[in-house]
Amino acid sequence: MSKILLISPNKWGRGITPIWIASHSGCLKLNSNHQVQLFDCTFYKDWTNDELSYNVKNYQFMDSDYLNYVKFSENNVHEDLQETIDAFNPDIIFCSALSSHIHGEGEYVNIQYSYNLIENVDTDAIIIAGGLQATAKPKEILDIFPKLDFLIGGDSELILKEIADSIDNNKNISTIKGISYYKDASFINNSAQGISKNMDDFGIYDYSVFSEQIFYRPYNGEVVKAVDYEMSRGCIYTCSYCVETIVQSYYGFTDSKKGVLKSSNKYLRNKTAERIFLEIKHLVNAYNIKLFRCQDTNFLTIDKAVLNELARLIDKSGLDFMLYIETRPEGITEKNVALLKKLKVDGVGMGIEVSEDGFREDSLNRFASQQKIISAFRLLKETGIKRTSYNIIGLPGQTEEMILNTIQFNRILQPDNITTAFYSPYIGTLEEEKSKSMGYSGEYEFNADAQLRSVINSDLLSTEILNFYKENFVSLMRDSSQLSFLKAKYANKYE
Repeated sequence: MSKILLISPNKWGRGITPIWIASHSGCLKLNSNHQVQLFDCTFYKDWTNDELSYNVKNYQFMDSDYLNYVKFSENNVHEDLQETIDAFNPDIIFCSALSSHIHGEGEYVNIQYSYNLIENVDTDAIIIAGGLQATAKPKEILDIFPKLDFLIGGDSELILKEIADSIDNNKNISTIKGISYYKDASFINNSAQGISKNMDDFGIYDYSVFSEQIFYRPYNGEVVKAVDYEMSRGCIYTCSYCVETIVQSYYGFTDSKKGVLKSSNKYLRNKTAERIFLEIKHLVNAYNIKLFRCQDTNFLTIDKAVLNELARLIDKSGLDFMLYIETRPEGITEKNVALLKKLKVDGVGMGIEVSEDGFREDSLNRFASQQKIISAFRLLKETGIKRTSYNIIGLPGQTEEMILNTIQFNRILQPDNITTAFYSPYIGTLEEEKSKSMGYSGEYEFNADAQLRSVINSDLLSTEILNFYKENFVSLMRDSSQLSFLKAKYANKYE
């Protein structure tokens, strides 16, 4: 029996159930006696940022009484972590990984935040990390974070379990596929493991490791019990700024045409409808979950046979819950919208990024015309499904006029909710390479958080301008005539 301590370094100060934690805990417990414990930083006052209040103030979120549902700890997070390690005495500390949760809620930066926590702890445990950065450039990441003993590339559930099993049986772990490490100052990068097409092999995702208050979540002005969830992994698209391309490259999928991955059917993977329904039913009954925040990179590229069977199982069950999903505008058709209704989808998030078709196609390798986007938002509105637009500010080559045009385009769409994100130069992406060549970013950018801060140095958009549009994007969408007034108000605030 091995003991594995998982670390959730969430800095947002609101309920998130990182999917990688549930998937790895479930896999580790599959047909074994491994003990798994979670150290969750979410509700430590000395660790978290108040992301919720920031995004309520700028109207990205509706106000709610969420803070009445949670309690923050006054303890020192580093001292509590050391006490947890001393008491649990883990064989392995595992602190970041991949899932479909790659686009938000900190999965990219988990490895840095976790390292900030474990850098000075006293432990004999093997410290392992996976995730996007470990997959993109393992040697560079080990150089930046030298206390890490091993990195795992790609999906890491089965590899971490193999490591835990090997430790339990006193076997050598150095030849396990998918891991990287240093030995006697030499960098070792073992061959990649094969892609796991059937995600049922990971076992039933284990949400029992989370505390009760982590399930509470603000949603459209209310507070509901929710989990982050995935039915699938992978995306058929190859947007130049997107971390999905890191995973595609790791598994050898690099050929694309007009922004679409070739042989994408070999890359996409998912659970069976029966497994998905089993997990949903358990979470509804055991934890009273009402909202499943599906983080699937592109929900509507999940095998339609799986989705249709899932819809049948849901309809037959009479379970009371709802889904929030993310997908591409191209997939929103009358037939697919009817399927979403059967699946109890309450809200859909879609990337606009920037409004100009030419910039989106030429600079971002993203081919979704304004007309397709308008049509998608209209179809969802007609069916009563809430719509959220995702927008990016600070992209290489983006100008203030482009931001204003994107605000105007959102006025045409009239989304129910708007998310505005700072561009982050994700290591290993084409856009990150462009950012470095243009002087927007350095070799490695710490503290990259698309919701809280910009880490770029643009000659077209100052940090002050980016902060202004982050804080006022929604207000300007509602009333563009307020631009001069809001700029003056913003300037006075920081004088």
